Amino acid sequence: MSSSPASPSPSPSSSSVGAVPDADATIPAHSALAEFAMALGGFAIGTTEFVIMGLMNRVATDLNVTAPDVGYAISSYALGVVVGAPIIAVLAARAPRRALLIALMLVFAVGNIASAFAPGFGSFIALRFLAGLPHGAYFGVAALVAAAAVAPQQRARAVARVMSGLTVAILLGAPLATWVGNLFGWRLAFVAVGFAALLTALMVWRFVPVQPRDPEANSMRELSALAKHRVLFTLGIAAVGFGGMFSVFSYVMPTLTEQAGMAESLGPLVLMVFGIGAIAGNLLGARAADWNLLRAVPLILIWCALVQGGFYFAANYVWPGILFVGLVGTSMALGPALQTRLMDVAEGGQTMAASLNHAAFNLANALGAWLAGVAVEAGLDWSVTGPVGTLLAFGGLLVFFAGRAVERRDEAAAALAQPL
Repeated sequence: MSSSPASPSPSPSSSSVGAVPDADATIPAHSALAEFAMALGGFAIGTTEFVIMGLMNRVATDLNVTAPDVGYAISSYALGVVVGAPIIAVLAARAPRRALLIALMLVFAVGNIASAFAPGFGSFIALRFLAGLPHGAYFGVAALVAAAAVAPQQRARAVARVMSGLTVAILLGAPLATWVGNLFGWRLAFVAVGFAALLTALMVWRFVPVQPRDPEANSMRELSALAKHRVLFTLGIAAVGFGGMFSVFSYVMPTLTEQAGMAESLGPLVLMVFGIGAIAGNLLGARAADWNLLRAVPLILIWCALVQGGFYFAANYVWPGILFVGLVGTSMALGPALQTRLMDVAEGGQTMAASLNHAAFNLANALGAWLAGVAVEAGLDWSVTGPVGTLLAFGGLLVFFAGRAVERRDEAAAALAQPL
């Protein structure tokens, strides 16, 4: 974390993410197409991550398992994300970033298309793990490439534009793929995701410029990110503070149908409202991060705590409940802020830190859903997911302030060590 919370000044990442232009430098002509290409990959990843939740019954019937068993496929994918992010960052430390993006999308395409042809449940679980391996590394590398193509004060917005593919997937991709899967079979949904990944690889090759390879990049330098307090605290904010959004979202349908009496036919509307909120949060969070990163993070966490807590009261009524689902979706504002923060503090371990950010989000997904499930199983109302989310948001805030305290202590010790 930087020395002064009031300063949005260029950070250590300004020189280490790649060829970052000056503030008044011209952005490459293909910049918009390059960002679109990388966002398309995020759209494919977001679609495959969320579509299985809408196709559980069909997958279960076809593979002769129960619907809850299909939850293991979701966990397998998430495990692939957590395992793949650090391993790929280390093994591909010296790889050119454009080539790495293409390779990651090709692996992702193979994993999804092969999932569609899985002959049994065991192979399906294994192939979902394979499909999850490139997830974190892809978003991390894409964020670094996007940030390196714009002026320093525009980095968070560039990251947000790349991440917008994920939020659009929540709004349109997953519902559309669910519709296709229910109409023509779940396997077709995964094939479609695979072809979107292949198209991404082609567009990245065509439109993303080659960035100079860092001659000093190596596996040990990437691993050094794990020894930096500021990196670990930032990942901790993601793993805890982001969990509140998932605590609400994981159980939003039973909460509104069973507690508010909402008709199940409004389910697609609920998901769309959440997606709209996620898109708005992603864009607004990026602007806040470019304004002042170290003020934006705690302000976003406080906002998350308020809207997730408000869901507890709104969930007793259909339309206020749906409105608050959208407000909970704005918690996505934390994404570009933390991604940018990691680029500021990772120094030589850029790829490792940026990739682990999405592994941390998947841990937040697991933590939020688990804690909310424990509270519901204890006999509390479904809307208890809101207060659980508030506690997790405040937990992320505590991690943030703990990190700032450690940083100030280290800065004071370094100042005392300076010769007079």
